[in-house]
Amino acid sequence: MKKKLILTLLLSTIIFNVACSKNSNAENTTIEQTSNESTESSVSEDTTISQESETKNESTELLQFSEIKQGEEIAILKTNYGDIKIRFFKEQAPKAVENFITHAKEGYYDGLTFHRVRDDFMIQGGDPSGDGTGGESIWGEPFENEIDVQNLRHFNGALSMANSGPDTNGSQFFIVQSDSLDESYKESLEYFLENQEEEQNGIKVKDVYPANVCEKYLEVGGTPWLDGQHTVFGQVYEGMDIVNKIAKVDVDENDKPLEDVIIQSITVEEYK
Repeated sequence: MKKKLILTLLLSTIIFNVACSKNSNAENTTIEQTSNESTESSVSEDTTISQESETKNESTELLQFSEIKQGEEIAILKTNYGDIKIRFFKEQAPKAVENFITHAKEGYYDGLTFHRVRDDFMIQGGDPSGDGTGGESIWGEPFENEIDVQNLRHFNGALSMANSGPDTNGSQFFIVQSDSLDESYKESLEYFLENQEEEQNGIKVKDVYPANVCEKYLEVGGTPWLDGQHTVFGQVYEGMDIVNKIAKVDVDENDKPLEDVIIQSITVEEYK
């Protein structure tokens, strides 16, 4: 009975938010970009589960952990704790990647802080106001979510957009920092592995959480409940030790570090 309940809750994250295009609130478990008008965040997306999902699921290689090719554009995020190296996924999230890279090249992020940090969850930055209420895209207005659950997930080390609701992406981003799973999510993913053909609302488990995704979450950790809610557009490939150090700093009641964690600069270059 417990596994059935967990199954329903976790699958609903994508089935209802993505396939059925319904709003969802997940207080304390979603990544907020605090609004000046409201501190609550709801997340949803109008995309649908691709009819090609079964074909894609047959491949065991996951894009986020594929080999980085020479010439691929990467970013070196230099902080006062050390360097974090990130790769991007332009084909799957073109606007999010363009937005981040352009901001980085123009020095928009230089000197900003990781204003929200929660150990075993994520580190969030990219807000000029430093409190989660500010920041804008390179277009001067919010841009839409780019959800691609068939290729990109919130595995440990994923780079994703923070927002204050559907299609409100600006400049804020977060890096997933969770190398283990809560026991309930671990049990649910193990259940998914054993019950790939089970259906909910006409959608099979394997079309939402295929075996390779379940196995990778169990291997590296992450935040699977954010799948279908935020735009994953990059992945840390070197420097997770720095992300982990940042995640463990002392914070106040709002998860703001007591001593600033500073983004000194972001360099964009080709991988060699």
